[in-house]
Amino acid sequence: MLKTSLLYAMVGFYMFAGIYHFVNPKAYYGLFPPYLKLYAVPLNIAAGMAEVVCAILLILPVTRMFAGYAIIAMLLAFIPSHIYMIQKGNFPIFGFTVTPIISIIRLVVFQPLLMYWAYFTAVKP
Repeated sequence: MLKTSLLYAMVGFYMFAGIYHFVNPKAYYGLFPPYLKLYAVPLNIAAGMAEVVCAILLILPVTRMFAGYAIIAMLLAFIPSHIYMIQKGNFPIFGFTVTPIISIIRLVVFQPLLMYWAYFTAVKP
């Protein structure tokens, strides 16, 4: 029951997050470190598509494990953005100001929790 609830929540979470990349793409452009700014538009599209595809793949038992590993890899790929947010200092996103402390907590606490969520729900038998 818990695993099923977490699975449905994960599908909704990544579906919403992925679609939001297309609804409000400008909100994500500031997350890219300077060395990736030139590619912000295609990277944002790729991130949004990856999240939507992973959400869909989570639904089917035959593709669920692949989706779990893909989500973990995607979260690892997002680490440079989290480090950039820490380096930049107070970082405005989605109408909020993210302080370096909040950015550190996102990187050190929430990223591993999101990875474990994917592992526990989609990978672990």
